[in-house]
Amino acid sequence: MNRELAMKVANAVLYEGYMLYPYRPSAIKNRQRWSFGILYPPAYHEVGAGTERAQMHSECLVKATGPILSPKEGEEDGAPTIHLQLRFLQLAGGTGEGGSERSFDCEVPLAASDEQKFRFLFASDGASPREPGVTGSIAVTAAPLSSQLVKVSVDVSNTTWLAGDPRDRDSALLTSLLSAHTILSVTGGEFVSLLEPPDELRQAASECKNVGNLPVLVGAEGERDMMLCSPILLYDYPQIAPESAGDFFDGTEMDEMLTLRVMTLTDEEKSQMRAGDDRVRQLLERTEASAREQLMRTHGTIREMRPAPGGDPVIDLWNPDMPENAPPASVTVFGVEVRPGDRVRLWPQKSADIMDMAMKGKVAIVEAIERDYDNQVHLAVVLEDDPGRDLGMLRQPGHRFFFSPEEVEPLALNSEVSHER
Repeated sequence: MNRELAMKVANAVLYEGYMLYPYRPSAIKNRQRWSFGILYPPAYHEVGAGTERAQMHSECLVKATGPILSPKEGEEDGAPTIHLQLRFLQLAGGTGEGGSERSFDCEVPLAASDEQKFRFLFASDGASPREPGVTGSIAVTAAPLSSQLVKVSVDVSNTTWLAGDPRDRDSALLTSLLSAHTILSVTGGEFVSLLEPPDELRQAASECKNVGNLPVLVGAEGERDMMLCSPILLYDYPQIAPESAGDFFDGTEMDEMLTLRVMTLTDEEKSQMRAGDDRVRQLLERTEASAREQLMRTHGTIREMRPAPGGDPVIDLWNPDMPENAPPASVTVFGVEVRPGDRVRLWPQKSADIMDMAMKGKVAIVEAIERDYDNQVHLAVVLEDDPGRDLGMLRQPGHRFFFSPEEVEPLALNSEVSHER
């Protein structure tokens, strides 16, 4: 069981939407708390209207590693045991402020003879003496489907009494379970993937109903002893990107985009971040200390390339390593030989979009000469005044552009003189 790997994913779920860019409570988007998987007190009017929830329902399949009942003695023999951990955030103050982590644990032994039902109550104090606590229940039902297969149902309910106005969302949030999710681990058995079940269990998996969450396998690839019942739709074995330096909290936005945005904040906005929540302050300090390194790790990253399901096999139409496909070392443009490293002025001929118009007349450096599938030659260039020019020289997308030889004007080594064509 790789619990550390699983907890990284669970923590990302817990804090997704915790604080949004520009990461200060005074920002309009942070004045109203939003998170995935909020379980409100049942008296909140939106729960009664059916637009919000006070309960989360999960169903999954557990397959025992051997017969749960001994065929000779009729006694339980190595019956699987489910360990359940409920995790959520509880607001520490107003809706624009941070939250405190809460978790509750319980264990359930499984048997194949009869349906079993368990109920656990939990309660937590408020973040301060002036703030309300929350109460709730965890109901677990284990229904045998065969001598080795058990269907496990989990209902997590917020049972907190709502003291304030039932129509006041801010009051309801103070007694809500934010980003509620459960982590299930099993000994003496294994979970069945609901996304890719084996053929013989496909029907049973399709009959599992989940409301407000989706159970997925977590941990190292191939392990089946832990499931995350996540309010965010995930695939089996989700992982935190190794290029990510830490949480940005902001609704699945890209790390690179948020790094750039944090660096553009004003000194006053950064001061508000430092004076606020500890996690937000750490986010700012991390970004200011290593923004360049973060951008280099995340820019243009492609996780993996996979063939499309049911598609034709990949055909090697063009091999750049073959001598006949190698790009030329130089090209002649208006009688001048141009090589990588030379300076040129750009004159886009098509003006098809705003980028063509923006780069018209710009000076660029030829990074490479390349040949495409149609045997056409193109110059890969990097704008000379691009602050991210070094990224372009590393062939990162967004800072490297392609032009035909007819769209560039060679520049003499020390000349800035050119004439628009």
